[in-house]
Amino acid sequence: MIGYVTFGTNDLERAAKFYDPIAAEMGVGRMMEFDSFIAWGQAGGGAGIAATKPFDGKEASVGNGTMVALQAKDRDQVKRLYDIALANGGSDEGEPGPRGEPDENGMVFYAAYFRDPDGNKLNAFLMDKA
Repeated sequence: MIGYVTFGTNDLERAAKFYDPIAAEMGVGRMMEFDSFIAWGQAGGGAGIAATKPFDGKEASVGNGTMVALQAKDRDQVKRLYDIALANGGSDEGEPGPRGEPDENGMVFYAAYFRDPDGNKLNAFLMDKA
């Protein structure tokens, strides 16, 4: 089981301004905080997200092909998370909408994609009736 996923940042204050409102929309807050590290989530809950300055002191960089998916409760929350991300320094990687064709149960992958201010890629998603 994943406890939390960490993104590197070169500006922890800027990362906090981006992730604080996203965490609030997901119903959680900061669960750990140090001078160079902040983690959002709920102890004993689902996986959290953290932002950290790299321990080796080098610049943080984006992992090509790396993405964290935030499970939303409904399509409205997908849209709210996308809007929150863009309003707090994030950039668009794909507006909210269905992706692909419905599966054999009539469910479709519904998602929005965005990047944080450091360029790390995230999405908000759910499986929903087509």
